[in-house]
Amino acid sequence: MSTPAPAPAAPLEGLRVLDLATLFAGPLAATVLGDFGAEVVKIEHPRRPDPSRGHGPSKDGIGLWWKLLGRNKRTMTLDLSAPGGRDVLLRLAAGADVVVENFRPGTLERWGLGWEELSAVNPRLVLARVTGFGQFGPYAHRPGFGTLAEAMSGFAAVTGEPDGPPTLPPFGLADSIAALATAYAVMTALAGRERTGRGQVVDLAIIEPILTVLGPQPLWYDQLGYVQPRTGNRSRNNAPRNTYRTSDGHWVAVSTSAQSVAERVMRLVSRPELIDEPWFAAGTTRAEHADELDEAVGRWIARRTRDEAVSAFEKAEAAIAPVHDVRDVLEDPQYRALDTVTEVDDPELGPLRMQNVLFRLSETPGSIRWAGRPHGADTDAILTELGLAPSRIAALRAEGAL
Repeated sequence: MSTPAPAPAAPLEGLRVLDLATLFAGPLAATVLGDFGAEVVKIEHPRRPDPSRGHGPSKDGIGLWWKLLGRNKRTMTLDLSAPGGRDVLLRLAAGADVVVENFRPGTLERWGLGWEELSAVNPRLVLARVTGFGQFGPYAHRPGFGTLAEAMSGFAAVTGEPDGPPTLPPFGLADSIAALATAYAVMTALAGRERTGRGQVVDLAIIEPILTVLGPQPLWYDQLGYVQPRTGNRSRNNAPRNTYRTSDGHWVAVSTSAQSVAERVMRLVSRPELIDEPWFAAGTTRAEHADELDEAVGRWIARRTRDEAVSAFEKAEAAIAPVHDVRDVLEDPQYRALDTVTEVDDPELGPLRMQNVLFRLSETPGSIRWAGRPHGADTDAILTELGLAPSRIAALRAEGAL
C-alpha cells in the first residue's frame, strides 16, 4: 500500500504574528492571517481581557463572539505598561514577523515600545497600527470606533429611507472592512520586505477603507457637485432593484444591474412592453421610473411563494435571492455546499458552528484549528518557549506583569 502524500503546508505557516489589539478590526485581521497558517499569539492585559470576550450573548459564562474572533490564536497575558511586560514583548517581537496593535497614537511610545524600539530589536518587523483616525491629523488622539467611521465616511448618510434618518449598520461593518484591509496591508508590507529586507509601519485608519468601498461618491461630487441621497432599497443606477414580499410572507431581493437581466425580468413578470420604452435602455433612466417597475415586479412576486418566485427567476436567468436571517443561512443549500458555516470542536462548549475561512485555495487551503481559547491559556508555555525560567515567570506574575 502506498503512503499518502503529506498534506501541504498552510500558505502562511512560519509567519509569526503578535496580536495586541482589541475590538475588532485589529484582532480580526490577525484572525484572517491565522486562518491560513500564521502562528498568532493573542496578548491580553492580565486583568482586562479583550472586551470581545464579553460582547454579545454568552453560553455558560463563555462569550461566543470570542470563539470566532480568537480562533487559531494562542493566548497569553502581559501588562505592556509594566517593565517586565515591556521586556517580554521586546523578546517576543525579536522573533516575530508582524505586530498588530490599536492603541491610541503615542501609547506604545509612552511604554517604550514604539517603532524605534521594536525595529531596533527586529528590523524585519511589520508593525500594523489600526486606529480610528490614523497616526496623525487633528483627530488622531480621539477615541475611535467603527460606528464613527460609518458616520464620517458617508455610509450612514446614504443608508435608510429617503424620509428617514441616517442609518447605522447593526454590526461592525467598518471594523470588518478595516480588518480585511489590514490583512492585505500586512501581506503587502511582507512582500515589500522580500525585496528590501526591512519591515515597515502600516498606518491604517478605520475611517478610510469604508470610504473606498462606498465607491465614486467623492469623484461624483468633485466633478458634478452631486451628493448621493438616501434611496432606501432602491438604486440611482438601475431599476428594478428592491425587496419584494412573497405570498407566503417572505421577502426576496431583485437586482438588474445588467441591461439583459432587466429585460428578462420584464418578460418574466409579463410586462415586455416596458422594454420598448426609450427610458428602459439605461439603468439610470430606468431608475427614474422605479415606481412603475417596482409595481410590476412587486405585483407578480406577491402572487407567488418565495420558492416559486426564486425558481421562476432562476429559470429565466434573472437575478434574485431570498432575504435570509441567520436561520435561513444555516439551512441554505449553497452555503452548505461551500461549507461557509462549518463545525469546530471546542473543549469548553463542544461542537460549534461558525463562519469558515474567507476563501478556498486549491493547493494550500486555510483551516480552523481551534476556536478562541481561554484568557491566558498559553502564557506559561509561550514564555517557556521564549527561554524564561520558571522562577522568572513566577517573578513576572508576582509583579503583575502576567
